[in-house]
This record gives sequence, structure tokens and C-alpha cells, in this order.
Amino acid sequence: MNGAEAMVSCLKQEGITTLFGYPGVAIAPFFDALYQDGSIRGILVRQEQAAGHAASGYARISRRPAVCVTSSGPGATNLITALATAYADSIPLIAVTGQVNSALLGRDVFQEADMRGATESFVKYSYLVKNADDIPRIFREAFYIASTGRQGPVLIDIPCDVQMAQLKKAFSYPEEVSIRGYKPNVKGNSLQMARVIAAINKAKKPLICAGGGVILGNGEESVRAFCEKYRIPIVTTMMGIGVIPKTHPLYFGMLGNNGKPYANNAVAQSDLLIIAGARVADRAVPRPENLERRVNIIHIDIDSAEIGKNLGPTIPLVGDVKSIFDQLLKEDIRIDTEAWIRQLEVIKLRTVDHRIFSDILVNPMLLVQHLSRKMEDDAVYVADVGQNQLWSADNYIMKNGRFLTSGGMGTMGYSIPAAIGAKICAPARQVVAVCGDGSFQMSMYELATIAVNKIDVKILVVKNRYLGLVREHQEKVYDGRYACVELFDYPKYDKIAEAYDMSYFECSSNEALDETLDRFLAAKGACLMVCNVDSMNNTK
Repeated sequence: MNGAEAMVSCLKQEGITTLFGYPGVAIAPFFDALYQDGSIRGILVRQEQAAGHAASGYARISRRPAVCVTSSGPGATNLITALATAYADSIPLIAVTGQVNSALLGRDVFQEADMRGATESFVKYSYLVKNADDIPRIFREAFYIASTGRQGPVLIDIPCDVQMAQLKKAFSYPEEVSIRGYKPNVKGNSLQMARVIAAINKAKKPLICAGGGVILGNGEESVRAFCEKYRIPIVTTMMGIGVIPKTHPLYFGMLGNNGKPYANNAVAQSDLLIIAGARVADRAVPRPENLERRVNIIHIDIDSAEIGKNLGPTIPLVGDVKSIFDQLLKEDIRIDTEAWIRQLEVIKLRTVDHRIFSDILVNPMLLVQHLSRKMEDDAVYVADVGQNQLWSADNYIMKNGRFLTSGGMGTMGYSIPAAIGAKICAPARQVVAVCGDGSFQMSMYELATIAVNKIDVKILVVKNRYLGLVREHQEKVYDGRYACVELFDYPKYDKIAEAYDMSYFECSSNEALDETLDRFLAAKGACLMVCNVDSMNNTK
């Protein structure tokens, strides 16, 4: 067995059946071994960044590490944005990059790039493989690191000659992993747990703020059960959308600059904020120092480095969200929150949305509401970045599906490749990618990946002919000096759809919206829909 064959065997040991990649000479031995083995499906994307985003979509639906593979040099560096995106949102990826021959490292030869150095800030850990016999151990460790503690991407950079080298030992995949200094804490400290319980029992107006870490840690049901058992209301960050259905009586919306005013009001009025699996960055709480002075804060996170990073906690608690809330469900907690819940319901009912949207074209708020209401119960909604993301997060009607987006890094062009990964992972589930006309053009080359592999993804473009969120910022901050943000009327979307054998739909009025959405969602195979919205619509 050579190194490349060992790599394939490692992936099979980890249960990998699909990977996303783009071959090149420096990774050709691996792709040859993949071809000869035949048991793992390789999806050829059209640009390496898309391989990382597609793996991200796959990982988020499977809740296990997914794999992306590229060649050396520009092939590897093209992947960096996807790794940074996954790192910011704690998505477990295994990124395998080819490298020039070992003897040439450090000589600035053709297509050499120091990937360990280049990705240091954007991966959880990285390896440069120097010996083919180390491949089983390195792959086993990489999957373990990616999927435990605060999850994230792990890079394996492997020179071409190491892939071709014969193993000197018989292939043996380790059953256990022991890494000195890496022992993720899962169970909350007992003394801190006691402080948490005492604080909850003392609270009159407790509120849970659930972030993406609740979903990554498979803690949705535990957090929901905790809320229901003790009648504690809940708000979410953008990445926490999906922890609880939108129609749940204890859910009071997404907080933050672009969240619901009544969610932000709930945070301000509470006397105990229980933050679970969220770093609560600037878009969620613009002035954390004000909140710290008024509210007691319990911060629960698997990563101790995230606790207190943006909001100083009264009680920090390191541990796995699911494990901690399962334990809290067994504790003697006795509180009466009925008056608090009634207060929040009144605040919610009295909140008036003062935003005005054009009646000439499609109202983007109605678009997201009607689309998500019509989508299947377990459907996957993948939002891109820009105004479309904020309209989506604000109006998405969560049932029992998933809401995917790039929250921490805010990477335009994420939705189409992520939707590809999500659909390949769960072919029976409906998957819809929603993007703006700017973000669509950042990854429309992946329509070829969709066509060749016959991936039944629905793509909806919210078209306003501008980089909408930047235009909105320029309107408010720069007196309407719209510099380099107009997209005009390109591309011709009907021609793009025709070029890739996709059905095409277009809607330019609220009156035609429902009928067009019905046809769009019912269409067989991949399809493209464009919704024309007013260029001057703002998110707030």
C-alpha cells in the first residue's frame, strides 16, 4: 500500500462516502487511488473554494466531519476562504491539500505554498505529512480534533512523493486517540453547575440566548425541553435559528442589530441571561458593557476561549451544551415565570415594524415568509450573505428543517455550494438556496456541478441590481454616494438557466408570488427563480 491508498483507506474507516474536490498534479496520486478503489464518490466542483463550502453544507446536515481535497499552490490557497468560513462557524471539515515533493519544500518552486503558515489563523489544527507510515495516525487525529470540543476545520498538507511512497508497516487504523494537551471538557464543573442552578432559582426574568453551538452540539431537543419544563423564554442569534420553531410560544425571535426589536427588548428587560453556544459578537449585542452592568449572565460553551470574549459572564460554565442541559433537566429548579412571559408577549404584540417596502415589485419580507411557509417540513434553507441573509433570518419560518448561512465570516457565494453539499448528504430533503444577484455571481459556476451530478437544488435569486447591503450602508453613511455597487441588469438569468438545462421562473409582483413559488418548488430537478425587488429597499 502506498500513501495515497492509505489516505483512501483512512477515509473509508471514517465512513466517508463523498468528498468534494479539484485535482491537480500534486494531489493526482490520491485521486488515482480514489478512482481505483471506487467506493468513495468524488464531486468535481468548478473552483476550490466551493469544495470547502460544499463540504460545510454536507457536514452541517450530517453532523459529522466532511472532506474537501485540492491540489497545491493556487488550488490550496483558493480553499482558504472556505476554511476561514468554517472556522468562524465551527464547522468540522477535513481539508486535504496536495503539496510539492518533500525535497523541494522551501525552495519556492512551481505551485508551492506554505499552507500550514497561510491557514494558521483559520484552522483548528494542521499537519504537514512527512512519512507515509504516519498517515493512519494523522487522519485519525484529524477527524477526532475536527469533531470534538469546539468543532472546526483541520488541514492535512501532504507532499506528492509521500502519497506515492510505500508504507513500511502494515496499514493499521488507530481505534483510539490520545493527544497530549488536548482533552475537551464535556461535563460542566459541579461547583459551577451549583452556582448556575442557584442563579436560575433566584431569577424572576430568566432568558436563554441560544447560538449555533447548540445545533453543532446536537443540543436542540435538550434546550427546548429545558425551556418547556421550567417555562423559560428563549431568543437566538442568527446561527442559532433552528434551535426552536418560530411558532413556539416561548420563542421571542432573533436578537441583534438585524433581529427583532422585541428580542432585543427581552434581553434588556431580563435579570438573568443564559447564553448557550454563542460568542454574542457585535451584531448580536452592539454595546455589551451596558448589558453587563444590568444583567446577570451565565455563559455556557464547549470552548473556554469563547466565554467572556465579548460579554463578561457572572458565571462561566465550560462544557457540552447537550450534556449540561440534560443535567439541568434533572435538577431541582423551581421558578415562576408566568408574569415575565406575559410581559414579553405584550412587548411582542406592541412592536410595530416601521420599514416600508415597494409595492411595485416583490416585497422581500413576504418573499421569505411565503417561501419558507411553502417549503417542506424538514427542508433545508440556505441563505447567502447580504440583504438577502438579513431578510431571510428575520422572516424565515422555522418548522423542523434547517437554516444554514455564513454567520461569523459572512462569506458571499456560500449558499449555492453549501446547498449542493446539503442535498448530496440528504437527497430526500428539499434544499433551497437563497442569494442576492451579487452573491449568485460569486458562485454561479457551480451550476455546472449541479447539472453534471443532477443535484435537485432550487436556487432563488433576490435581484435588486445592486450589492444591496453595501449600497444601503453608502446611503446612510456616505450620503448616497453609490461607489462600485451597481450590478445593472446582468447576467441574463433565463439564458444562464438554459445553458445549464435548468427550469426558469421569474416574479416581479406580490400578486404573482404564490403561484410562481408553487411552480418553482414543484419543478422536477434543479431550477432557478429570480424575484425582482426594489433597488432601494433596506433591511432596517
